[in-house]
Amino acid sequence: MRLRILTVWLTAVVGFASACAPAAEATGGLRLGYFATLTHAPALIGLDQGLFAEELDGRLSTQLFTAGPAAIEALSAGAVDAAYIGAAPIANSFVRSEGRSAVVVAGATSGGAGLVVDPARARDLEAGTTSLAELRFATPGLGNTQDVALRSWLAGQGLDPSLTGHGDPAIAPMPNSQILTLFTTGGIDAAWLAEPWLSRLVVDAGATQLLDEAELWPGGTHPSAVLAVNQDFLREQPEQVSALLRAHLDAIDVIHTRPEAAAEAANRRLEQDAGTALTDEVLGRAWQNLDFDADIPTTGLRAYHRQAVRTRLQPEGSLAGLTVTAPLDHARAHRTTEEGDR
Repeated sequence: MRLRILTVWLTAVVGFASACAPAAEATGGLRLGYFATLTHAPALIGLDQGLFAEELDGRLSTQLFTAGPAAIEALSAGAVDAAYIGAAPIANSFVRSEGRSAVVVAGATSGGAGLVVDPARARDLEAGTTSLAELRFATPGLGNTQDVALRSWLAGQGLDPSLTGHGDPAIAPMPNSQILTLFTTGGIDAAWLAEPWLSRLVVDAGATQLLDEAELWPGGTHPSAVLAVNQDFLREQPEQVSALLRAHLDAIDVIHTRPEAAAEAANRRLEQDAGTALTDEVLGRAWQNLDFDADIPTTGLRAYHRQAVRTRLQPEGSLAGLTVTAPLDHARAHRTTEEGDR
């Protein structure tokens, strides 16, 4: 089984460079990357409702990603101009590029992540007949936000998992869909996931949620997705970035003012992108675990970076300049002016 998990881990790492689907739309203009996941709900809603296309005058193309490393590589290289991305990968990219890759221009989503465990293993843990070191864990990707969170939590339990897919405990990075399959067939015991996969394992696979990551954060808030832009694109196309941010703010407004309609819109886009819509039970459970806010989560970004450094996933370095507030301020002012003119 350890050989099987290691093989999965190696396959996942090799696949990160190409872990993205064909473009969902290709109409030129701003190139936006995102994932088919509820933590990227502002992107899903903005696309379903045509908010991005409206603000960008139709000059929009999209790229669907399935792994954070591939998304951040594309963003840093200029293959996409902007992307919804996890907190840990964007901090890692910024430090490794010495501040030259991409910057965060808005917050997006917080919450909606945690640890699920096979029910029998959860009972054994409670009874003391097994230990965390004996469990076989999975995360959506080596160095992604959930992977950082799991390793940091395990370190707090006195464990030091290897970065090579084995060790005590073993942690195997793999696509979310594969985590669900392996969990169902007994190939793994536990996983640290974000929504909707967290709720899918609970509802569809009978997993026990052992921990809500929010419990580990002061105030119960942790960033699960932000909106980042390539720095060259920001310098050369500030008006397009402002238009992107206006659409982002519009999508979050839909979530706050019409939450049921927003959830339905996100699910429609998930069905279009992933081929299958979430069940009402999964969607309802997942949606209530998420919060959406455009304010940049500077404190949370720094906290994830500290966790990643402590667990040897990222190098030490300065995050000065990672967040840029002026574009969001400009977009908000523009929307206020438009509302005043109506």
